[in-house]
Amino acid sequence: MEQSEINLAMERPLLILASQSPRRKEILSLMRHPFEIIPVDTPENLDDRLSIEENVALIALEKAKAAEPYRTEKDTIILGADTVVAFEDRILGKPLNFDEAFVMLTKLQNATHRVHTGFALCSTLKQYTECVTTTVTIAPMSSREIKGYLTEMKPFDKAGSYGIQDPLMACYIQRIDGCYYNVAGLPLSRVHAALHTLFSAEK
Repeated sequence: MEQSEINLAMERPLLILASQSPRRKEILSLMRHPFEIIPVDTPENLDDRLSIEENVALIALEKAKAAEPYRTEKDTIILGADTVVAFEDRILGKPLNFDEAFVMLTKLQNATHRVHTGFALCSTLKQYTECVTTTVTIAPMSSREIKGYLTEMKPFDKAGSYGIQDPLMACYIQRIDGCYYNVAGLPLSRVHAALHTLFSAEK
């Protein structure tokens, strides 16, 4: 590593990912910036007075703030995120069981829906929130195919009852309009841009 790269690494603030999601960990690691993980468990309550986009951004902020007691360095930036699937302006969250997952995925097949991910960045000086939306079209799936996917992959911890990166499901993703990583749980390009802006502002 050259001296300039060493200096840059030393200047960059520490980063904490406030999430229990292994998928967000995998996506954030693509940025090649060191980070720590602080699992947080916060209620994901929706405010009927707010839009879906506003709600997910607010929940992401609450997750980031929940990790603040674990901040050990002054220049640490905390990242929180929340993802929801919306079909016909109704939110499809994480299914409670197999039957609910089957109903959700049946609604989404042969149709187009939106995936909203809100993310929040919190430093000791400021905070930033944003919501990124991706439109996804899933090709027709038979009841047998849906049951086979749910039985093998068990996507019960995923909004909308599917993971875009999952084997089998990947065969039915017909069209994506927007960021792929946003559907997987973290809009990496927007997070990277926001971090760059935040880092520059706090130098």
